[in-house]
Amino acid sequence: MQKTNYIYTFSYENTESDLCKLESRCIFNKEEKNRLLFSDIKAEPSYSAFIKKRLDIISFSEDYTTLLNEIKKESICIEGFKVEYLVFDGDTTEYAERLKKLKDIGWSIEGLPDYYTPIKTYGLCYIEGVWYFGVLIKDNFTWHKHKQKPCSYSNSISISIAKALVNIAAKANKEKKLLDACCGVGTILLEACFAGNNIEGCDINEKICMDARENLSHFNYTATIYHCDIKDISKRFDAAIIDLPYNLFSSATDNDILHIIKSTGEITDRLVIVSTTDITRLINSAGFRISDYCSVSKSGKRKFARKIWVCEKKG
Repeated sequence: MQKTNYIYTFSYENTESDLCKLESRCIFNKEEKNRLLFSDIKAEPSYSAFIKKRLDIISFSEDYTTLLNEIKKESICIEGFKVEYLVFDGDTTEYAERLKKLKDIGWSIEGLPDYYTPIKTYGLCYIEGVWYFGVLIKDNFTWHKHKQKPCSYSNSISISIAKALVNIAAKANKEKKLLDACCGVGTILLEACFAGNNIEGCDINEKICMDARENLSHFNYTATIYHCDIKDISKRFDAAIIDLPYNLFSSATDNDILHIIKSTGEITDRLVIVSTTDITRLINSAGFRISDYCSVSKSGKRKFARKIWVCEKKG
């Protein structure tokens, strides 16, 4: 029987599998397996594009009757609740039996249920021989509003990648001071602000900085954005995200990339870099070592992939 505080469920496209696992390693110090993960670390589902639900465990038992008695001992009293049954691989409980168990639990809670607009949702599930009951927290998808930002460019990274980059850089620590070293129109900044991360941005292009500020203002977020070369920033950060220029409108030579990495390395010891080519040599030349890595293909475009490098300063 696995003792834990939380059970997480995940959802992702096959092209995002490696990115989800990298994010999982950084948040939970272990990978999700079969879109499921047990952890004592608390993470908000809406802050990740891949975490869909979190079950905050109240009771668990290998015996369902024992679990039901434990739930009754909790003396839960609430108006407007709902109980959902979560089905996982290996659970052969028939639909009718699932409904019966939900009814059992509903009768064990004092108060009237609300199946359409519940104030609180509870979850019941059966995983590897154990019954779990707890409060169910879902991704509310409010972050999808960022798709309607006023300023956007076709080459911007996806929201899913942006959210993952923030989690990878911060390692689920909201106190970490982050820098988006090539912030562009602020795709990463938006997701960091939404999740309550401490982040600032920088870009050498004045027009793009203005667009990023407009995007932040549109959603009532606040973050400092520096219009300057990264070498001109002197304050320290716990980690920096670098989405390197790669397209026709903002291409960069190896010397440009080395300059960006080296300059950012002067103000932080941890980098999360996005590139479209192998930059192992440049990372090493800048005095960093690669501690983790993944590649993310674009759906329908297998030849185009973003490489994500997690780097720590040598020594």
